[in-house]
Amino acid sequence: MDLAKDRKFVANLIRQVLISRMCVREAILKFPRDTEDKSIHAAYHALIHYEADEDLRARDKLYREEQDDYMEFISNVLDRGENLPENIIENYEKYYACANIPHEKNAKGFLKSFLRFLNIK
Repeated sequence: MDLAKDRKFVANLIRQVLISRMCVREAILKFPRDTEDKSIHAAYHALIHYEADEDLRARDKLYREEQDDYMEFISNVLDRGENLPENIIENYEKYYACANIPHEKNAKGFLKSFLRFLNIK
């Protein structure tokens, strides 16, 4: 897949999560494999946080609405094939060296996963 197609694909995954047609785990397992696209990495982390905030989302309607709007914004930007704003990318890069996006299911992908497990680049 090319960059624009990958971004549109991820945008659709996010939309499917937002309308409860897909769970977050299923969506992240379908992310493009071995991508170096920082916008897709940021979207991955945003989905992980979306899932992690489930209890807070249930208790705080305003927080839930703001987070839904944020995810919708990410989806819309990616759907247009554009880069996410740099501040969003940098916000996630501060805490994560890379996204834990699954690798291809072949020998090269296995090696990348194994090296990540050992914390070796």
